Amino acid sequence: MNIVKHTPPLFSELAVSNVSLKKRSTQLCRRFLATCGSILLISLLAIPMFTVQAEVSGNISLEGRYFNSEGAFPNQQKNGGVSISVQPEYKKTWNDDRTKFTFSPFYRWDEQDKERTHGDIRQLDIVSSKGDWDFQVGISKVYWGVTESQHLVDIINQTDGVEGLDGEDKLGQPMARVSRLTDNGSLDLFVLPYFRERTFAGEKGRFRIPLVVDAKGATFESGSKEKHVDFAMRWSETFEEFDVGFHYFDGTSRDPDFSKSAPVVINGVQKIAPHYPQISQMGIDLQYTGESTIYKLEAINRNFDDGAIKDYTAVVGGLEHTLPAFESGSEIGLLAEYHHDSRGEKLGVAFQNDLFVGARFALNDEDSSELLAGAFVDLDNDTKSFRIEASRRLGKGFKLNLEAQAFIDVDKSDLLDAFKQDDYLQLELQKFF
Repeated sequence: MNIVKHTPPLFSELAVSNVSLKKRSTQLCRRFLATCGSILLISLLAIPMFTVQAEVSGNISLEGRYFNSEGAFPNQQKNGGVSISVQPEYKKTWNDDRTKFTFSPFYRWDEQDKERTHGDIRQLDIVSSKGDWDFQVGISKVYWGVTESQHLVDIINQTDGVEGLDGEDKLGQPMARVSRLTDNGSLDLFVLPYFRERTFAGEKGRFRIPLVVDAKGATFESGSKEKHVDFAMRWSETFEEFDVGFHYFDGTSRDPDFSKSAPVVINGVQKIAPHYPQISQMGIDLQYTGESTIYKLEAINRNFDDGAIKDYTAVVGGLEHTLPAFESGSEIGLLAEYHHDSRGEKLGVAFQNDLFVGARFALNDEDSSELLAGAFVDLDNDTKSFRIEASRRLGKGFKLNLEAQAFIDVDKSDLLDAFKQDDYLQLELQKFF
């Protein structure tokens, strides 16, 4: 699939107008933020305090990791360690539930890696609905995507890189959003006034590249640095069995680039700084839900303002087939997805020609026991990675999560070569309140 040569008309117009969009970005941002700010102020002034409903919830977690081998690099933690995290959530609604305020901070303490000891505001926003329109101002998380093994189109939020290897955890993103709702979909427009830098493991941390990342020395292509105003839009719709979404993003890349950075020695440790280029991205996510099989596709075309960085397309697609339920009520879903990236293996791309296969088990019992097992296979060099995720409720308010991953036959040219000694087992006990 070549989405560079066969770009949808809507995306073609957006690409042509990219230059003018940047010239008008400040003016559009001010107008949009002023409009959303006015709606926010009116909503706050209209609160009838005697009808306000508040809810407090959240979880506190104790996590333990065990690594089978010593780290591949000097000073890395040897056998793992313990960490504690807490994420409370406060919600308040009014105006017949048409206006909602949410505050959800997050904090983790890690006994080994000081860079993994960190805090974040995952959500601090107000969402107000009026007819077919939704307005949102604050810090929040937005998820896009349909595939299981990689989320190419999920570009709004930055990855919280110290939380896990799978990249599923995200940092809160400052934003203003307006959405026009339809019968079976929506059109969402975003203004993102502040960029969040990715978090990286420290010198003692696992799952890191050979050089320690100097996050404080990060550079930006934009002269505005982290204050560059990004824009995004997404149109999504459901047509019977089809769910389709198109998006366009213009702004600072959430993926750091290290190709232009020269290693430096800081306090006796060799480090490298990330660089964040300016990009424009168009993409599609598509899902067809059949009787027992779901077909999924995500594809993007990313262009860099810096001509020295190669533009590329990437695609991940596959299916999930659910087997008939057993007499016990348990179900098994079989997964298969293929990854392609036009940059190829020479540029150190993780999923340039890879196959993912796996299975999802759901016991459908009163404890919501689930297990997901899968493997990635690089079809160019035979590098393999196996992963297991499982969870089960334990009594009232407790949940036990398990993760395990192993790297097999890792080729020296593969990005996973940095993790070849990071086989691990992780147990997490969560208490919900």
